[in-house]
Amino acid sequence: MRTYVTVYVSSEGEKASNVAIKMKEMGFRTTLGTFDFVYEWTQGEVPSTKVIEFVDQVQRELNGSGALLHFTTIR
Repeated sequence: MRTYVTVYVSSEGEKASNVAIKMKEMGFRTTLGTFDFVYEWTQGEVPSTKVIEFVDQVQRELNGSGALLHFTTIR
């Protein structure tokens, strides 16, 4: 199972490179193409509540950065 993230950065917020560093610290890796980052779940299939908790965590970590995030989780 994977969670993909597209990140939109603001010229008024943190630099894209700083956002990328924070994403990598949370376990994401960068990708090229449709999505900017991917998180690969090591547990295999996880309940949707766990995915939502993870999204909440990512939001907390990037709070104040000015980044807008779009999440897509695929089994």
